[in-house]
Amino acid sequence: MRHLITPHSHATADKVDSALESSARGMRALWVSLVVLGATALAQAVVVVMSGSVALLGDTAHNAADALTAVPLGIAFVLGRRAATRRFTYGYGRAEDLAGIVIVLTITASAAFAAWTAIDRLLDPQPVRHVPVVAAAAVIGFLGNEWVARHRIRVGREIGSAALVADGLHARTDGFTSLAVLVGAGGAALGLQLADPLVGLAITAAILLVLRDAAREVFRRLMDAVDPELVDRAERALREVPGVHGVGELRLRWIGHRLRAEVAVVVDGEASVREAHRIAVEAEHALLHAVPRLTAALVHADPVTAPGETDPHLALAHHAAA
Repeated sequence: MRHLITPHSHATADKVDSALESSARGMRALWVSLVVLGATALAQAVVVVMSGSVALLGDTAHNAADALTAVPLGIAFVLGRRAATRRFTYGYGRAEDLAGIVIVLTITASAAFAAWTAIDRLLDPQPVRHVPVVAAAAVIGFLGNEWVARHRIRVGREIGSAALVADGLHARTDGFTSLAVLVGAGGAALGLQLADPLVGLAITAAILLVLRDAAREVFRRLMDAVDPELVDRAERALREVPGVHGVGELRLRWIGHRLRAEVAVVVDGEASVREAHRIAVEAEHALLHAVPRLTAALVHADPVTAPGETDPHLALAHHAAA
């Protein structure tokens, strides 16, 4: 009904406004998660000093590192708002991919720290003090991480930010590692001194699993990977455009949390330049509606090759061969 009253637009200004809004939502999610995880890590740190629990120490370090990953992501979102320049002609959206690398390195560092502290405590066992307080801190860690994970993953998927989704998955696993601290606390209550460092090693293993998933997601973005379903959806939309006789090479790539497309469509060889341009515009319009988070598409019109006609791309053949 809103479109009937006010016709929709895909003008450049509208695309920029949408991109800025998605970046603003990402920033809000980061600020909220930074506050929640920062408070969680601070509360756990106090209990670590009181109890000496190495499992809780590893969990606290991981929660603190998870909170700090909001910093590079926040910088990336701010950079992503900047307009394109003659040097950075696609803008600064790929800063999110660089932030993803920082997140992966942060997870790696937290895994190494958790492993080191757990092994050190295995070699030199020490009793855990204030076990009930340790258990309460573990529950606080789980609740804080799970809330942040849900918030980050939801916002990340809605705006198309792989780095924010990866960070949310990171927080979710942190929540489960917080619950693992409960096991260590239970073992300590039963007099099993090795339970605490063993749980610390289990936390390290869980962190490594998160590291694998996060690294794979970031690597795919760096290599311009997209969901094949998006490609299928784009091709179906293009084939339904009147005047499009076929779909040639189609490419999609992420720039931050926004998509761009490049495609060649086949049109009637006898069509005028204006008619071919009209079809290309309709094809771009169809793509913008069919592909979520697509902000721009470059559509090239190729004529249908008539029998005996020279390939219109023949002049480019030697460049393709090279």
